Amino acid sequence: MAKKVLVIDDEPEMINLVKYTLAEAGFEVHSCDSGREAWDDIIKIKPDVLILDVMLPGIDGYSLQLKIAGDPATKTMPIVVLTALEPARTLFQKFPQVVGFITKPFKPEDLLQAVQSAAERSGGS
Repeated sequence: MAKKVLVIDDEPEMINLVKYTLAEAGFEVHSCDSGREAWDDIIKIKPDVLILDVMLPGIDGYSLQLKIAGDPATKTMPIVVLTALEPARTLFQKFPQVVGFITKPFKPEDLLQAVQSAAERSGGS
């Protein structure tokens, strides 16, 4: 069964690039374009890996990360942060479940490698 990845990003072009890159590698890819809707999608989809942008409408990626880290159902979910904000790296380093940090623009092979590594850590199917 394919590993599930949820991409949370508000840029349609970015979502399409990530979806294409990961689907070609055999992942089941879902997406959400709002921090406000993201929590419901995380609970509903139960992704094996979460790709999280920092700048999101509604709830920003860091606030969402705090919620994920504080919930027993999601606190071990591997997360790859995908953002244009390189300085945000230090904010996310304290979370053990953040297993990758990629800055935009990025090379698709770097994203794929980070997600594959995160998926190997995931306890999901």
